[in-house]
Amino acid sequence: MESSHRYLKDAVDQALELRGHRDFDDRPAYEEFVRGVVMRRNRRNAAAFQVERGYLKELPEHRTTDFVEDEGRVTRSGTFTVDGSLYSAPSRLIGHRLKVRLYSDRLDCYLSGALVHSTARVRRTSAGRGRAINYRHFIESLKRKPQAFRGLVFRDDLFPRQAYRRTWERLDQALSPRSACKVIVGLLELAGNYGVEAELALQLEVLLELGELPDLEALFAQFAPRQAECPIVLVEMPDASIYDALLDEEVLA
Repeated sequence: MESSHRYLKDAVDQALELRGHRDFDDRPAYEEFVRGVVMRRNRRNAAAFQVERGYLKELPEHRTTDFVEDEGRVTRSGTFTVDGSLYSAPSRLIGHRLKVRLYSDRLDCYLSGALVHSTARVRRTSAGRGRAINYRHFIESLKRKPQAFRGLVFRDDLFPRQAYRRTWERLDQALSPRSACKVIVGLLELAGNYGVEAELALQLEVLLELGELPDLEALFAQFAPRQAECPIVLVEMPDASIYDALLDEEVLA
């Protein structure tokens, strides 16, 4: 298994050298590139494979293990470290030690045998350890202490899109530290809790072009309007004496 992985890695590295660069638009584009490398190699060895195919044994009944197990303790800041990279976790997991299964593309985290968290895997780079920070994991804690936003080590990883980063830079220049933190935390809350991350980003881009600061109250009214209050229904209870009339009719019948 290890030799086949090394063979594939060497083949992909050679193809990347011929390609001239290692940049891809997204993961599916990279996977399609690797698939093409594998198919070309397989076609080259098709004749030899057909000779050996008759001698191959049946595949095992159960799937082989394709992950590595590790452990990670979720700190008070809502993060844990696995394989040299930093990940965030839902606040309910703070203080717990997770059993982590590391796959090639993701991490599955278990607590008492139950899957409680899953996230894409990141790798260490020459610049340092990788980070996979989900801003949604920190919304509730930041709502309680908005000014903590400014001092977070991984603050820049909390911006889901460039529009939010640029808006923070504008807020930080134009408002007091307290107000700037309050507004950006409110924007992250609106984006994450109401599912309008992309739509809100477009609106922030418009405001940035106009040189205007975001108005939290107006944005909440636009993207997360309050639900109409339930109507008050008055139920008039009938007089109990009418049931006597029903009894009388039953007797007459």
